[in-house]
Amino acid sequence: MANLKEIRSRISSVGSTMQITSAMKMVSAAKLKKAQDAITAMRPYSDKLTELLQQLSATLDGDSGSIFAEKREVNKVLIVAITSNRGLCGAFNSNIIKESLRLRHEQYAGKEVSFVTVGKKGNDILKKTENVILYNNGVFDDLNFENASEIAEELMKYYVEGKFDKIVLVYNSFRNAATQIVEAEDFLPISSKEEETVTAKDYIFEPSKEEIVKTLIPKSLKTQLFKALRDSFASEHGARMTAMHKATDNAKDLKAELTLTYNKARQAAITNEILEIVGGAEALNA
Repeated sequence: MANLKEIRSRISSVGSTMQITSAMKMVSAAKLKKAQDAITAMRPYSDKLTELLQQLSATLDGDSGSIFAEKREVNKVLIVAITSNRGLCGAFNSNIIKESLRLRHEQYAGKEVSFVTVGKKGNDILKKTENVILYNNGVFDDLNFENASEIAEELMKYYVEGKFDKIVLVYNSFRNAATQIVEAEDFLPISSKEEETVTAKDYIFEPSKEEIVKTLIPKSLKTQLFKALRDSFASEHGARMTAMHKATDNAKDLKAELTLTYNKARQAAITNEILEIVGGAEALNA
């Protein structure tokens, strides 16, 4: 059995760790509320914009659409892996890395696959074995539409120049504080859901559909990436809050076990001292 000093030291260490994890949980909970409100408010706009764009694209002639809707033979694929800059958030980052590598080795096996990493944790892992052509970790320091647009414009430039035939976003979609779902979402080319045109609403377009599509597509793509970043940001704080909550509970349990062990050791030491005193007294009486 460990001596009393060692147990006291461990109890003190666990107590300090519990204070840290509890503080991190409270910080993430505060940030999560703001991030959750932002992504909840943005989703209806983003979904409606995407729906309108898909309906428009489906009703256009093949040659009148945008270059962003051009279908090509897929030989070169770009995977955009969106992770976080910090750890201590459970399986949040590892799930994105696993899904990105799964796409690389299974769905796009035999293709030329490159990566764009958003977030330090994903870049640190993927750059060791994969071809990372672009890395950005500053967007989460000031997450706004302008910063997201810069990344989206770079991705659109890659596609227009023919460097890649398909671009996929991999990110955590926020559901609630305890649930984040890994999404592998097509970014380019834009898909048109022709089956939706049957029940599509009869819109009157001013100016022409072609002009609206050419204006809407870049904006829609920027909005799609911004939504993915906000989803990931909210998911990160939800995952960290949950992880730190569990860590705090585990620290409490460990501290309780160590306190019980300490009390048992102290009682054993007291009993031994009493036995020694009694044994010494009986020896003197003899």
